[in-house]
Amino acid sequence: MQGLMDPTLSPAAETGMRARWFDIIYRHDTPQARQFDLVLIAAIVASVTVIVLDSDPELHAAHGTLFRALEWLFTLAFTLEYAARLWVLRRPVRYAVSLWGVIDLLSILPLYLSVLVPGAQSLLVVRSLRMLRLFRILKLTQYVEEGGVLVGALWRSRRKIFVFLSAVLTIVVVFGAIMYVVEGPEHGFNSIPTAMYWAIVTMATVGFGDIAPGTPLGRFVTAILILIGYSIIAVPTGIYTAELASSMREAGSTGAAHDDRRCTACGLAHHAPDARFCRGCGAPLG
Repeated sequence: MQGLMDPTLSPAAETGMRARWFDIIYRHDTPQARQFDLVLIAAIVASVTVIVLDSDPELHAAHGTLFRALEWLFTLAFTLEYAARLWVLRRPVRYAVSLWGVIDLLSILPLYLSVLVPGAQSLLVVRSLRMLRLFRILKLTQYVEEGGVLVGALWRSRRKIFVFLSAVLTIVVVFGAIMYVVEGPEHGFNSIPTAMYWAIVTMATVGFGDIAPGTPLGRFVTAILILIGYSIIAVPTGIYTAELASSMREAGSTGAAHDDRRCTACGLAHHAPDARFCRGCGAPLG
């Protein structure tokens, strides 16, 4: 069946009301199914808007009763929709434990829990995750493969990025300890962890200003750390970009000679015929 959210889902009946509702709920290539999805998206946007507005103290004081009634209305509607999704399936448990099923369940549980745990209704903003259904409506699921290229490049860069983060952590510890000794508690550096927090903020060039050096030597050390921050801030971006460019060249090359050997360590394939080591992790190729 075309247009299903998940090809592993199957209708509970081939004909009848349950089959018709299955097509409306899970298919996205018919007018009725698209209208259902659009109404669902509109309801999600409206419910999230109500939750956001209700978080404002003034609006809550003036319209709290209305917001509460609307939250219950939307929650009951989403509860019926969730029950319908399970009702039309041959194996409802499969959907219930899937990513979409868990998100749907989490979108309705908080308000019911708020009866027992006051304040839990604020977790209803998880409904915004259901906006991901918009990808199905707009036929954007083909971009999932492109996203896989990005994730794959990030995964293959993990060792280089780990080494970079280890170096950054070392710099943070060293400069944090130096500033703790140089400045001391009288200038806000009450402990080495506090000084490490200052080092991270300074090296990232954020500069909150809640802790600042007060001695000439401390300012000199700060200047050095800022220069270090500027010099290394682009390193992880360069690492990832290089790996991404390599992945895109592989995906776009049609005539290049590669063999089918796959690295047993990281799973990377398409190596040069004369390659002896994996170009991703350096492990020997079989």
